[in-house]
Amino acid sequence: MRKIIAAINTTIDGICDHTAGIPDEDLHQHYTSLLNNAGIILYGRTTYQLMQFWQTLLKKPSGQKSMDDFALAIDKIPKVVFSQTLKNTEWDSAEIATKEIEKEVLELKQQSGKDILVGSRSIIIQLINLNLIDEFQLCIHPVIAGKGSPLFENINDRTIFKLSRTKAFNSGAIILYYERT
Repeated sequence: MRKIIAAINTTIDGICDHTAGIPDEDLHQHYTSLLNNAGIILYGRTTYQLMQFWQTLLKKPSGQKSMDDFALAIDKIPKVVFSQTLKNTEWDSAEIATKEIEKEVLELKQQSGKDILVGSRSIIIQLINLNLIDEFQLCIHPVIAGKGSPLFENINDRTIFKLSRTKAFNSGAIILYYERT
């Protein structure tokens, strides 16, 4: 059975905002490795459309190895997008989910293969409430955003996780790895 891993960037105050973090070479390398070692990634429409930026680097590489490598990794990994408004993914490695989130994710979890990543705040919240997250990889950036969308919002029940390890970056960002107890 595959593990469901919620991997997301937040600020010190728990805000999920793609513009608030401090991306650097180390962080891009980390996420490239994470993508290369996973079987699939789940997105909501908003995050998926933000991630489509990386397609531009496939056509015109930046010259920064870590960013170009990340673009290749995000292009390669299969993506499932949960959206009621998106009609076309415009990305060969992406498909729109056809089932309700619980059924779709449970079916993916039962398949053989590498772990399932979740990279969208909205999908993480839904999967927490469905009790389907096996591990968190919270990358906390040394920034206080002060406003924005908090990661842990509208959570139904208390759930306990155990810190299994940490990873620090030169930028001051740190990843906290939490596993379900």
